[in-house]
Amino acid sequence: MPDFAVILPAAGKAVRFGGNKNKLLYELRGETVLRRSIHAFLTRGDVAQIVLPMSDESMINHVTEGHRDDRICSAHGGASRAQSVWNALKVIREDIDWVAVHDAARPLISQGLIDSTLRTAAQFGAAAPALAVALTIKEAKGPLPAKVLRTVPRQNLWAMQTPQIARRVDLLAAFESCPIPLEDVTDDVQLLELAGKDVCLVPGDERNLKITTQLDLRVAELLMG
Repeated sequence: MPDFAVILPAAGKAVRFGGNKNKLLYELRGETVLRRSIHAFLTRGDVAQIVLPMSDESMINHVTEGHRDDRICSAHGGASRAQSVWNALKVIREDIDWVAVHDAARPLISQGLIDSTLRTAAQFGAAAPALAVALTIKEAKGPLPAKVLRTVPRQNLWAMQTPQIARRVDLLAAFESCPIPLEDVTDDVQLLELAGKDVCLVPGDERNLKITTQLDLRVAELLMG
């Protein structure tokens, strides 16, 4: 499989999490969420570069404290997640063909899921992990209370995870031709869809949860055993 770069967006405000500090700096069994996410990729020999778009540049000191690694660098965090990823893309070396974008708030990513996503991306051009939607989904015009418009059939619905992996040049071109505001882009492969590129889904992992609320942090601790 090819070498690749990793973008770990770390510029979000984490409004839903609450607390008195960035959710990425909370500890999971002695290691912060951010460091666990970085470590999952830093241990791999096929990761050529890791870029962290962040609004607080002092966080790079937290990331590199105790272990300097020339593969790690930062980029300017944008007003939206998509803008942050675009900023990071421009920092990636031109000799790196493949890019994985992974939520920095998903610290329990497994090596097997990285491998399967990368392998599928190399075969089909772009790939992302996903889980089948198990909940009943209703469409309604909020805020609630609101009248139900319809029940959405769920057999073809998938809840997206990361890492989302694609060719660097394809992602750059998709950003440059994006027909909608970047703040309306909800995940990275959506840009490729809008550009007419194929995206292949691979089976996700329920343990690969995203830390969004403080309850998620407790769940992650339980999943770690």
